[in-house]
Amino acid sequence: MDNGPLTRQKSSTGHHLETLKIDALSEICKLIGRAVHLDTTLSRVLKVLHDILHMERATLVLLAQDKKRLVIKASYGLSVTEEQRGIYGLSEGICGQIFQSGSPCVVPDVHSEPLFLNRTGARTQVKKGDLSFLGVPVKVEGSPVGVLTVDHLFGPEVSLEEDLNFLEIVATLISQFLILHHAISKKEEKLVEENKSLKAEMHSRFNRHYIIGNSAVMQEVYSTIEKVAPSRATVLLLGESGTGKELVARAIHEASRRKNKPFIKVNCAALPENLLESELLGHEKGAFTGANAAKPGRFEMADGGTIFLDEIGELPLLLQSKLLRVLQEQQFERIGGTRTLTVDVRVIAATNVNLQANVDKGLFRSDLYYRLNVVPLELPALREKREDIPQLIDHFLRSSNERNGKELMLATTALDFLTAYNWPGNVRELQNLIERIVILADDDIIRIGDLKNHINKLSIHVNTLPVPARASVHETVPAPPPPKAPTSHSSLQDMERQEIEASLRRNGWVQARAARELGLTQRQIGYRIKKLKLTKPPFALDE
Repeated sequence: MDNGPLTRQKSSTGHHLETLKIDALSEICKLIGRAVHLDTTLSRVLKVLHDILHMERATLVLLAQDKKRLVIKASYGLSVTEEQRGIYGLSEGICGQIFQSGSPCVVPDVHSEPLFLNRTGARTQVKKGDLSFLGVPVKVEGSPVGVLTVDHLFGPEVSLEEDLNFLEIVATLISQFLILHHAISKKEEKLVEENKSLKAEMHSRFNRHYIIGNSAVMQEVYSTIEKVAPSRATVLLLGESGTGKELVARAIHEASRRKNKPFIKVNCAALPENLLESELLGHEKGAFTGANAAKPGRFEMADGGTIFLDEIGELPLLLQSKLLRVLQEQQFERIGGTRTLTVDVRVIAATNVNLQANVDKGLFRSDLYYRLNVVPLELPALREKREDIPQLIDHFLRSSNERNGKELMLATTALDFLTAYNWPGNVRELQNLIERIVILADDDIIRIGDLKNHINKLSIHVNTLPVPARASVHETVPAPPPPKAPTSHSSLQDMERQEIEASLRRNGWVQARAARELGLTQRQIGYRIKKLKLTKPPFALDE
């Protein structure tokens, strides 16, 4: 039954109010869902109450870390000074009463309530009777952790009870956000501790620079890293491809005072010439077709930190002159820009080509070469530090097993072979080979015969010195005596023939014993004997 215009007006007002409530709660949920920073998000939640519901002032007071007082964590409608004054004892004023009781409170007129302290001083200009005040507890797991207060939310046509009901819903959302934030903080703390622990383990297992290898040549590399890291000097890393130049560049950065600043890598050979300048120096909007927005370059991104210019020998001549200016003056302009930018960047460059030869050919500027070559550091090839190979294999094998859910181990003879191999691709080739073997392996033990599928007739140089360490060696595979050095270079098949024939001789041509020594099955050794056309000499005796 329609009671006239007054009923329709109330119905319209109620419908509009419900819409506003839903809009406000929706916005608050969105804020909490994408929240990153606690204080900023809480302040934005209170701002939503103002923007949608026209609330004038709001505060969120939370229990301080010392658990002895309540402090304003977020507010809307208060100045910084007023917010700083909002500190309360646990049982002081209305906020203290709400906190202690865990129950909401409504003050229809703040000027007639002796418990209303107005400690912030934000309500001195309001006339008596013009202002009501509401407060609800914010609870986590049933216990109050704070108080949410507002000056009246809705207009005079809406009851304070309805104000209070809505505010309790908002307080519940805030409490859920506090629980989520606490869980994320705990997880971050755990990750930080795990990171510290992992770094400590890497320090103890490998080296203080997180680089695997304890050979004499690597000790010289570590010594140079420690000497050059504290300085601002430009470092030029030299050596064959795959020797770990990026790893050394990172080690220099981590050992320097810039370690908490960015480490930015640029591969000068990976980008076309027309994009490389933009990538290094950045560009302004409209500088060229497709430049729809301004973009900072890598030097800007590395400000305060280190930039690693890999394959610097591939840098075009035109860009070399601009790079020289950045190195000398630490200044440049973006493409299409007129504003001169100044940065503080430490440059580490790397190359696997002979830059001096390129200077002589006119392919590389001599002034840039001398500016880069302040501290040259030559990284050894893997064949020059064979004693590090077992440790590298162990590390790569452990990592690959973990990634691929396997538990492969390496037979002694296979380790000896890999230690003797020349490794033209250096550490990168070794890492890729181990990963490939682990992925494709049919057995739990990697034997020398299995390598033929991955290293096909590549020349090797056999190391006649004893191997200093073993990497995940199967315990039941006895280590044979060091192999005799073959003539200059041998194919993998020749190496395999010598290993199997030597084992057969040592075991009186008893195939079962030779198979156990080599980590093979009888079927596998029988197949290899047939393939290699090995026959027992007439003078060989069976036991």
